[in-house]
Order: sequence, then structure tokens, then C-alpha cells
Amino acid sequence: MSTGAVSPQQPAVPLRHRLNIDKMSPEQLTAFRAAISSAMGISDERGYNYQAGIHGLPLPISCDVAHGRPIFLPWHRAYLYFFELALRDQQAGVTVPWWDWTADRHIPRAYNERDADGKPNPLYSAKVDPIALEQGAQGGDRKGAVTRREPGADGAPPLPSAADVRDVLALPGFLDFTHQLEQLHNNVHVWVGGHMGDIPFAAFDPIFYAHHAMIDRVWRMWQLRHPSASVPHRLLAEALPPFNMTVRETLDANTLGYDYAVRSSSAAGTGTG
Repeated sequence: MSTGAVSPQQPAVPLRHRLNIDKMSPEQLTAFRAAISSAMGISDERGYNYQAGIHGLPLPISCDVAHGRPIFLPWHRAYLYFFELALRDQQAGVTVPWWDWTADRHIPRAYNERDADGKPNPLYSAKVDPIALEQGAQGGDRKGAVTRREPGADGAPPLPSAADVRDVLALPGFLDFTHQLEQLHNNVHVWVGGHMGDIPFAAFDPIFYAHHAMIDRVWRMWQLRHPSASVPHRLLAEALPPFNMTVRETLDANTLGYDYAVRSSSAAGTGTG
């Protein structure tokens, strides 16, 4: 996996726009699915399984440095950035789409078991790394070898609403903002359930990336609404392992070569694009 740093002065790639998964054209969705499918067939560090394992199991669980900490958003922005580059190696021009769970209150149709032609859909589920399964079982966390979901199961919190996102976007300070946004993020993981509801295995589910693109999009919207607010200076030089990047190098999405497009009809979608 390419985990080299990017230059703050020069975009890593030409500016591309991440799209709402529900607004993608058939051609865009086909290309995205093809990239995911190709990556699933690669067994080395360029492959889907390896990329998914960076977040949780197999050990070490890299996201442990981020969850519950002020670098939650920068770490996951770096993670999505390199995941997107890996997909682009398979299909030039693809971007990670976002799932606007404030408007689409179900698992998006793009993630159904079959595509529009009735063919198996690579976005529906993915195989879990066998070493991750073994390590999880050793710790008493037994999961199936193929990801599954249990959306809206009894006891699950509701998906965040447009009002929830508006409230978070109104927070003027980064630390309060990231803390509250991470709570909304947690609720989506629990609502989807199955592997997504368990951090060590969550990133094996293909919908993980659309969810985190939405979280990153909300951060981008907050940055535009509060241009004078930012990550505390003491955190700017903090590293984001295993990525050869610092917090400072994640702050400008355009420098990383992307932005968000297609305004949603929901109140949460009135930011960029």
C-alpha cells in the first residue's frame, strides 16, 4: 500500500468529487463496483482485504490510535484517502461515494445482494481475513467468515437525523465538534449491526467506506462554515500511523485531490458541492 506523505502545496491527484451513492449514474456505480471487485481479488497490500484489515484486525488495530481521541477525523480521512487511491489503481477516476443516512434511512439500494441485472453485488458483503477471524475468536469475538448486516435491530439507536447534523455543524470548537460527530458515527455503526457494529471487523463491510465518507463530508462542511476554527495547534504535527502523514496534512481535502459534490435534498446536504 502506498502510504507516503502528500505535499501540502501540490494536490496529490487532480481534483475529483465524491458523490452521493444514491445519485451515482449507472456507469459511475458500475465503475465503483468493478474497482471494489478487482481489489477483492488481490491478496497483497493493494487488495481490499489488506486495506480493510488496517482499520481493525488483524493486529495491530490501527484505529485504536484514533477512536475517542481528537485525531479521529484526521486519521479516518487519511484512511479513506489511501483506500481511494487503491481503488483508483483498479479503475481510474473512481471515488469513494458517501451514504447520506439523514436522507436515505435504509441501507442504500446500491448495497443490495444483487445489482440491477440480478448479478451478485460486491458491495453487499465481503470475505473477512482468516487471520482476523482467528485473532477475534482467540479473544472471544467470533464473527462469520463473510460480512453480514442487521440494520435497525432491536435496541439499535436510530440513524442520525438532519437536525442532529445541523446541531453538530453549529458547534464552533473542533474538540466539541469531533466528539459529537463521533457519537453520531458510532450510532450508524450500531444501527447497521453485524460486522459493522464491531470495530475490529467493521471495515470489511463495503458500506463502511460510504459511511465514513459521509462523516468526512460533514467535517468538510464544518470546515467551510467555521474557516477560522481548526484542529488545536498541539495536534498538527501528530502522526497518523500506519500512514506517513500528520494531522496537518489532512486538513485540506482539496490538497488531497477531492471534494464533495451533489447537494442532497436533506438539511445535512447543504454544505459543499
